[in-house]
Amino acid sequence: MHRRVIAPSVLAASLLLVIPAAAAGYTPGAPGLGDPYYPASGNGGYDVSHYDLRLQYQPKTDLLRGTATLLATTTQDLSRFNLDFGLKVSEIRVGGVKAAFTRSGDQELEVTPATPLPKNQQITMVVKYAGKPSQLKIGGWTAWHRTPDGGVIAQEPEAAAWWFPSNDHPLDKATFDISVSVPDGTQAISNGVLRSQSSKLGWTRFNWRSNKPQATYLATLAVGRFDITTGTTSDGLPVVNAYSKDLGDNAGAARASVERTTEVVEWLSQNLGPYPFNALGGYVPNVTTGYALETQTRPYYSPRQFAAGSNVSVVVHELAHQWYGDSVSVSGWKDIWLNEGFARYAQWLWSEEEGEGTAQELADWVYATRPAEDPFWQVAPADPGPENQFHIAVYDRGALAVQALRNEVGDRSFFKILKGWPTERAYGNATVTDFLRYAERVSGKPLATLFDTWLYQPAKPAVPTAPGQARSKTGAGAGPAAHRSVERVHPAPQPRSWKKIAATNTVHDTGGH
Repeated sequence: MHRRVIAPSVLAASLLLVIPAAAAGYTPGAPGLGDPYYPASGNGGYDVSHYDLRLQYQPKTDLLRGTATLLATTTQDLSRFNLDFGLKVSEIRVGGVKAAFTRSGDQELEVTPATPLPKNQQITMVVKYAGKPSQLKIGGWTAWHRTPDGGVIAQEPEAAAWWFPSNDHPLDKATFDISVSVPDGTQAISNGVLRSQSSKLGWTRFNWRSNKPQATYLATLAVGRFDITTGTTSDGLPVVNAYSKDLGDNAGAARASVERTTEVVEWLSQNLGPYPFNALGGYVPNVTTGYALETQTRPYYSPRQFAAGSNVSVVVHELAHQWYGDSVSVSGWKDIWLNEGFARYAQWLWSEEEGEGTAQELADWVYATRPAEDPFWQVAPADPGPENQFHIAVYDRGALAVQALRNEVGDRSFFKILKGWPTERAYGNATVTDFLRYAERVSGKPLATLFDTWLYQPAKPAVPTAPGQARSKTGAGAGPAAHRSVERVHPAPQPRSWKKIAATNTVHDTGGH
């Protein structure tokens, strides 16, 4: 071995030249992506392209062990970066080398690699961890639900921090491989395609893959004892539905609803364009919550969604999100109308399909039953504020705005917009302004005033009209006619589908988070 000897004076001079220059050019990544609703969500300095999660979960003790491998690319000269994560971490490696790490707050994991990372460098992060997710409190609450035979994670707008480290904001979407080992006799349900399943020494491993970009909050995991049904669509996509074995009286209604998933997706494809993912299905775990969530490819449904009987409308809502919300995700959480207004409107279109009330009739009913003084009209669906992100106005006033757009541009342009948008923005992100510009381009009409009236103004708009009807010029209140409130003397009759649709009003009521 030949060892090169460097004189101390030469070494000192080299350090003076190299270290300050490097330190000056590399800075920490931001501890958030700047979302005004959730400033701490996500992190700056890198973009994740793939998550590989290798997990083991013991239902009896709620102990989750994991190794997460993240493939990412730096977006700046990076001296340090953050991950969003709450469980106890034992080791982090960046580029194969151990990195220093510390915690800041409930879920900020600050990682300092052994050497700074230049911009546009592909990096690999490996995080080893363990903990009991149901005992982890972030902001005073937990997103992890324990069940009699396992655990479930499905939440919005944040869920990842309870079970894997991530860049936790919809702006940073990635593909996923989720491999979960559970005790024999127990199943692990997740997103995408079940690639393989194997058993060894009392444990069964399930390997799931999502091959299209997915927001971190849309990743899901359910561990328990399930009855599983499988099938294949006419296009060859695998269908997996799962139902907890102890759903009680809700079991039949849940199956009668969720088993129509393939039919609903085929119908939605006619209106929204080709289905954007590699699998579909749904699952109903034995949880006490009342909400549902559009977890990508495989929506989560609480049993309470079926307490009054079968309700395909909630299935329509969550599956519509696969186009509006999952494939095309919000750029910021203030753009939530792009998700919820259109998923609600899909329910109105399903009502038309089933002959239980047209979208116009549903719009008339919503409008007639909300007086001008109702706080409902004070919420702006296109920027409702974090406290009203899932307010009923985001859904119903949001759907009214979609119907107003349909009336303004006509059915031909409207359905061209409805179907074209998810293709135009597939697997990306968008703002309400982006959608406005797209709708104007496709329709050839100026739409800014219409959007402002229905999505931003804190007042009940002038009475909505069906195509071909004259717009009323009378009404109470001052200001432009477009912003006046006009009450119907004789409210429209309640559409037959209304109760089923209203039964889904708690669809994203995630317990006050």
